[in-house]
Amino acid sequence: MSAKPGAADAGVLVLAATPIGRATDAPPRLAQELADATVIAAEDTRRLRRLCADLEVTPSGRVVSYFEGNETTRIPGLLDALTTGGRVVLVTDAGMPSVSDPGYRLVTAAIAAGVRVTSVPGPSAVLTALAVSGLPVDRFCFEGFLPRKAGERARRLAGLAGEERTMVFFEAPHRTPAALAALAEAFGGDRPAAVCRELTKTHEEVRRGRLADLVTWAQPGVRGGVPLVGAGAEPGSTADTDPASLRAAVAELEEAGRTRKEAIAETARRSGLPKRVVYDAVHR
Repeated sequence: MSAKPGAADAGVLVLAATPIGRATDAPPRLAQELADATVIAAEDTRRLRRLCADLEVTPSGRVVSYFEGNETTRIPGLLDALTTGGRVVLVTDAGMPSVSDPGYRLVTAAIAAGVRVTSVPGPSAVLTALAVSGLPVDRFCFEGFLPRKAGERARRLAGLAGEERTMVFFEAPHRTPAALAALAEAFGGDRPAAVCRELTKTHEEVRRGRLADLVTWAQPGVRGGVPLVGAGAEPGSTADTDPASLRAAVAELEEAGRTRKEAIAETARRSGLPKRVVYDAVHR
């Protein structure tokens, strides 16, 4: 089990995974680490208190807040605790610290100071959503939260249109309908995807289907934390995506009797690119 400060393995930063739903999903080591820590750095100290109550743990060390807004100012004090032989346990609201949560800056600072960094492995919303999505898991990438502004979000997704790996995104409930619509616009409405809502909680729901269908399903609103999982592009579907090739593809379809609008839509579908990218290529 974890060692007390001053033991041979003291001076350690521990990234501790916390439940993404039920408290009973907590890894067995978590309770002991929370009990033994010299310092617990928590994204939300109120959530930490609830978690400790659920795990029947009374921390013996100091508890400090550590969230996105105070990361920079907290790091010197935490480094001081680490370099003087302390055991600092970092927990976020749910899942593994550093994965779309605070932690990366502290980890890099600890490594630079020669401090050992380890983890208490456990729940991960990324891997849980990927596993239950029903989409290919042999190759995947995690893209975190999409930009809030529509233009920035569209540009990010345009750059991912040709990605052949399964993609996992995080999204806030109130932005999920807009995010799904943007995914459908960028990847095409026929692209398979899954919306994973309230994972491991009482009202867990996994919706699988075409992006176009998921857009319709989400219109009334979505509740609860939402990882989104999207299938990758078909291999070779984006082979000719330079502007000249796109213009040529649209022209060929027009010669075959399609309207300009239809030709652009069809070229976008075939290439895996957003329609606006094809439109811009044609009208330059």
